[in-house]
Amino acid sequence: VGKDITIEELRKEGYTGFYIAIGCQGGRLPGIENEKANGCITAVEFLKDVQTKKVEKLDGDVVVIGGGNVAIDASRTSIRLTDGKVSMFALETRDIIPASDEEIEEASEENVSINYGWGPKEVLVDENNNVKGIVLKKCISVFDENKRFSPKYDENELLTIECKHVIFS
Repeated sequence: VGKDITIEELRKEGYTGFYIAIGCQGGRLPGIENEKANGCITAVEFLKDVQTKKVEKLDGDVVVIGGGNVAIDASRTSIRLTDGKVSMFALETRDIIPASDEEIEEASEENVSINYGWGPKEVLVDENNNVKGIVLKKCISVFDENKRFSPKYDENELLTIECKHVIFS
């Protein structure tokens, strides 16, 4: 649109509504300790690396942090590239997670373990700065009283998961 055809030309063809989007072009890190360790990557970068064949296999277990459809895509892609386990951890509870029901069902059918109500605290690394696990903290609320994203955690309820890869979505 704008190069090969214009919006005005589409209007003349009878179209009355338009949605133009480029999609997410990059990912964000959560701002936790060791988030840039060897084995950590954003989901958008990971999916691009798989598409361009820069990544064709993963060794060991994978943890995906996020609750949207991109997190599901990263989880489902990971399960196809590793002999290890793939576990997804979302801040949200099942009733408010942003991923679609269909995506969640398909990920579950592919043996992705989906865990609700957990957020990342820190990535654990070995002496060579390689991922060896992640510490998660219990999320007790995702939104504030004005329905704005503002997660609150119970720092006393922690979960440590051993893994070799952490994908942030």
